[in-house]
Amino acid sequence: MNWKATIPVAVLLLLSTSGCSYLFYPHAKEFTAKAKGATGVETLINLTEMAEATARKAKGGKGVDQPFDDLHNQFHAIDDGLCSVEKSVREQPAYALAVTHDKELVAIFKRLWKFKSDQPQRDQHLDLFISEVQEMRQTLQTLR
Repeated sequence: MNWKATIPVAVLLLLSTSGCSYLFYPHAKEFTAKAKGATGVETLINLTEMAEATARKAKGGKGVDQPFDDLHNQFHAIDDGLCSVEKSVREQPAYALAVTHDKELVAIFKRLWKFKSDQPQRDQHLDLFISEVQEMRQTLQTLR
């Protein structure tokens, strides 16, 4: 077996996979445990409430301060939490909308990360994140 060819392929596969993994964001698991609800949807609702409050705390900050770091991990907990929703819920049309909200949160957070040290862009992106996470929570509440 040619290890020189196998190792880069394995690394590429590991880095290109997303969701349902706490490999790169182990603190996300801690936030998921704090937000644990009776169902996967309840946990996600709790996570969105937590992330909204943290995003508000992160306003006015700069760089990867504590609220921003917490928000980063909560964001990954939400992203990963979609994989933990019960199969019967995943088959509902509203779940597809929740996934769309998640994809929008990903795009917003990437921009937020870029502007984490630049005001007023950081706060503008935090406002957008808050708005999107509220919409996601409204969608999740229909899945209860």
